[in-house]
Amino acid sequence: MITFTPLSGAARSSQTAPLCYLLQVDDVRILLDCGSPDWEPEKIETSQAHWEEYCQSLRDCAPTVDLVLLSHGDLQHSGLFAFSHSRWGLKAPTYTTLPVQAMARIASIEEVEGLRDEQDIGDQFQATEGEDGIVRPEGEGQEETVPKSITKSGKYVATLREVQDSFDSVNTLRYSQPAHLQGKCQGLTITPFNAGHSIGGTIWKIRSPSSGTIMYCVDYNHMKERHLDGTVLLRAGGIFEPLARPDLLITSADRASVISSRRKDRDAALMDTVTATLSSRSSLLLPCDSSTRVLELLVLLDQHWNYSKLRYPICFLSRTASEMLTFVRSMMEWLGGTVSKEDVGEDGTGHRRQDRKRRRGDEDDNEDALGAFSLRFRHLELFPNPQALIQKYSSKDPKLILAVPASLSHGPSRQLFCSFAAVPDNVILLTGRSQPGTLGGVLFDRWNDSQRTETKWDNGKIGSNIMMDGTLKLRMNSKEPLQGIELEEYLQKEQAAREKEAASQAALARQQRILEADEDDSDSDEDEDEDEEDEVRRALGQDEDSGERYPKRRKGEDGDGNEWNNIDDEGLTKQLLSFDIYLKGNVSKATSFFKHVGGQTHRFRMFPYVEKKRRVDEYGETVDVGMWLRKGKILEEESESDDIKDYRRRQAEEEMKKAALEPPSKFVTTEVEVQMSCRLLFVDLEGLSDGRAIKTLIPQISPRKMIIVHAADDPTDALIRSCANIRVMTKDIHAPRIGESVQIGQQISSFPISISDELLSSMKMSRFEDNEVGFVTGRVVTSVSSIIPILEPVSVSALPKPVPAPTGVQAPHRLLGSRPPATLPSSTMIGELKLTALKSRLTAIGVQAELVGEGVLICGGGAKYGGASDALEETVAVRKTGTGRVELEGNVSDVYYVVRKEIYALHALVAA
Repeated sequence: MITFTPLSGAARSSQTAPLCYLLQVDDVRILLDCGSPDWEPEKIETSQAHWEEYCQSLRDCAPTVDLVLLSHGDLQHSGLFAFSHSRWGLKAPTYTTLPVQAMARIASIEEVEGLRDEQDIGDQFQATEGEDGIVRPEGEGQEETVPKSITKSGKYVATLREVQDSFDSVNTLRYSQPAHLQGKCQGLTITPFNAGHSIGGTIWKIRSPSSGTIMYCVDYNHMKERHLDGTVLLRAGGIFEPLARPDLLITSADRASVISSRRKDRDAALMDTVTATLSSRSSLLLPCDSSTRVLELLVLLDQHWNYSKLRYPICFLSRTASEMLTFVRSMMEWLGGTVSKEDVGEDGTGHRRQDRKRRRGDEDDNEDALGAFSLRFRHLELFPNPQALIQKYSSKDPKLILAVPASLSHGPSRQLFCSFAAVPDNVILLTGRSQPGTLGGVLFDRWNDSQRTETKWDNGKIGSNIMMDGTLKLRMNSKEPLQGIELEEYLQKEQAAREKEAASQAALARQQRILEADEDDSDSDEDEDEDEEDEVRRALGQDEDSGERYPKRRKGEDGDGNEWNNIDDEGLTKQLLSFDIYLKGNVSKATSFFKHVGGQTHRFRMFPYVEKKRRVDEYGETVDVGMWLRKGKILEEESESDDIKDYRRRQAEEEMKKAALEPPSKFVTTEVEVQMSCRLLFVDLEGLSDGRAIKTLIPQISPRKMIIVHAADDPTDALIRSCANIRVMTKDIHAPRIGESVQIGQQISSFPISISDELLSSMKMSRFEDNEVGFVTGRVVTSVSSIIPILEPVSVSALPKPVPAPTGVQAPHRLLGSRPPATLPSSTMIGELKLTALKSRLTAIGVQAELVGEGVLICGGGAKYGGASDALEETVAVRKTGTGRVELEGNVSDVYYVVRKEIYALHALVAA
């Protein structure tokens, strides 16, 4: 049975992003995507942020998830994975493609650094170190099994180290590479296919032996772009066969009611606006993402700059831009479109001039790396923050600025917007719709509301730019260095904290030395003390059965009743002794060598020998788990390659430099009033299929059942109405809301059974698609040692005996020499014959085939089977007369048997 529950990004929802869904196939729980919301909306209308319900649901189900699948490398598909993996116990095996892993890591790092550089996230990781040296969350072993995170800001933002470690644990696959899962997921097979839209974007095919084929297909693009090919769904002959006719299709319908304009018109509108603005000595601001869709923008702008011979700078403001471009250049096999074919060198040899090695620091050392001469944008300049941009270019210089993030909620794009929007003739160019409530969403709504109905972007038109007016109040977060009295107070607190830390470390070390000296006090010591006391009793003539007994000392107490275990000051012991060796307790009172009869005995000065004893319990010698973990970590570090060690060393040095260079700062929030005087334009460059393509592709996929997600009310209803008008399309369509579960296949009953080795060896299996099928007859036997019944072959003695004829009824006469009638074996052919597939197979072996009429394939006349005179006699017609019925008509010839053989090969033949 299949159970589907949207955690976020459901159908009929005002918040269509982020995307996160829980899919349960039998007892396996699969998390499809793990996106993050925009943490900085302009205003929160309710007392609780809209993402709290989603985050609470994800926190509750994260420890129980068995498999995680990520489809795209942007924040709305993978942004919350690092936090969930590190803080909420999402430790299940995670699969995606290599570019998605790299792009999701870069997007998460950009968001983490951007948010933590502007505000105090205020998260605290509650963890305690156990006796074995393992750092565990507070209270583990009782009820809580996953770490808690206290976020006074209400934002679930991971740290940089958590992002790196989380995405390091992700498993990567290639396109069309099936992965047969093990463990609890045993029996499931997952296969990624190209979805378009983003580099490495994935359509997931999940195959279950009990629930059939499930296809997760969201945010795909059937159109070929400049840096990507279209989705694999659409091929020249129709739908890609491995993805056709799934048992369940989970698809997005966000753009089901959108009619996109032609790509040529969109590109022309964008380039005309850019050229006209720069020619008038004004600037443009393009908010963009940091990893995925920005690549299409960079390729488009670079081609336009080279074609038009423009000399204006293209400035890209992002902390991770250099790392992102380095990754993309090393993954050229994942790119498509014109990037994989064009000659990137202007001299025709594919080489760049030496003067292009600039502005990238240590990138100059990687010029010989794979793909180094591809995507080497000549006019692109990278800046980590707006301050670096201002230092190089004046605000009056014309330039094109790409700034992250696309939502303008924080970071460089928001900082530039405040000063950029107040300059007349500047243009803010939006290339995608942002989440509702963000500054990017507010600007898009203002532009869309200003357009006429017939020229709106979702009606196949481009629209026109508008002049902004009025004022806009924004909340700005920033980090400012401490000065004056605040800086002095901070330094004093730091000095006091360092002194306190040094004192605590010294006390801890002193306590550790004392504890190591006291390790010989164990249960065996008590037994030895009791034996010595018994000897003293016997020497003094005391009977154990008498009422008077020798006074027994407590463990850790000397003869005077002083407890030496409570000594925690090493200097006190040294003052009481006249020599520099350590003795337990106050031993300076020991002045006599002889024992006192009838009184308490004294302890004597002796050399402090400590007998080391092994600690044991009922299972044997105790094991120091912490020591083994530390030793294992050391062995792992020693086994790492030199490249990894150098990478970790450089990363540690960079973190130390960054920590050393950053002055003491404080977080400040201010309200600014922005005077709007610039122009605003939206050009759709989201790279997604529009409503016409969606309504055409889904009926061709022809799923048996369908679930619609990631759509508002109107697109959801539009897709449902479109499918209802198609006769062959399924009517079993679901559109669940957030938290609403949909159960599919509850009327199907499946039972596990084990086949015996004897029966398995005698089975004849036939190949069908990805499975092997066969017919088997046996009897079910239960075993005491197993709860799963076993299917064993039927013995001859167990077969039913023939029923004798009744008395008085004469048996039918049989001719002499004739055999008794025997039941012929029956066979079943599994599969659906496709005449186009049969035609391709026949053409490959030299048999001519041609489709004539509807459902008729004429075969024969091949050169291999005779000349032209024999063509008519060797012609065979293949007809599909109904569901599951195929007619083969023609003369008995070689062609007839070849065609029949190929028809059999397209089916699984199961003999009963």
